[in-house]
Amino acid sequence: MPNKKLIAANWKMNKGLVQSQQFADELKKYFEKYKLTDTEVVLCPPFTSLDAVNKKIAGTPIKLGAQNMYFETIGAYTGEISAGMLKSCGCEYVILGHSERRQYFNETNAIINKKVLKALDEGLKPIVCVGENLQEHEDKLTESVIDEQITVCLSHVSEEGIANVTIAYEPVWAIGTGKNATPHQAESVHNFLRKKLKKMYNDDVSKNTKIIYGGSVTPENAKELFTPQTVNGGLIGGASLEAEKFIKIINASNSK
Repeated sequence: MPNKKLIAANWKMNKGLVQSQQFADELKKYFEKYKLTDTEVVLCPPFTSLDAVNKKIAGTPIKLGAQNMYFETIGAYTGEISAGMLKSCGCEYVILGHSERRQYFNETNAIINKKVLKALDEGLKPIVCVGENLQEHEDKLTESVIDEQITVCLSHVSEEGIANVTIAYEPVWAIGTGKNATPHQAESVHNFLRKKLKKMYNDDVSKNTKIIYGGSVTPENAKELFTPQTVNGGLIGGASLEAEKFIKIINASNSK
């Protein structure tokens, strides 16, 4: 299993420039004080704050990520952001296929696959989101939904490429609802994902790919959710908007 856990803060459409910088300052002070090395921490602010946050976290172990990108290199795509633009702001990671992108912006698995391939081609590390909605969950379709998502979203991704991919299991019914999967449910899906990766690639890829959990993770439930060996960290939404809460989640991922 991966040595380090990964904790990514997805701020979604929150925080202006000043708020983003203030948060980065708080987190930076914490890292300087406690010299955290056991967890990879990634901040994913809005596009408008990427450059400012990058300057704040320079020289620290904190990484920068974006919440989305387009699959073309350059051109007449009003309102879109390219992988090259993200890299020019210091991004190392990019979240792709978040359920809100699928739900509100009609992103299909095929579109997400194009983005994953482009991100890898440009040297970015995709955090690829998969997960079932409430109806699918209740109809016990979790595994079939995720099987299709992984099959299509990772299509044509090489063994070399998959080494730079993190998979985020986010049960859609648990995002922003206050509900969350139990550690047993999360572990079960993560085990299924590892079996799927073994089929698509091999045993080493199955064991070494980071698979993180996203869906109403809080300081109170983080330690329990991160306990199973197959869960390698979290994609944190609402609880990442307050530095104090986010730091508690980082600590929960560090505790043995």
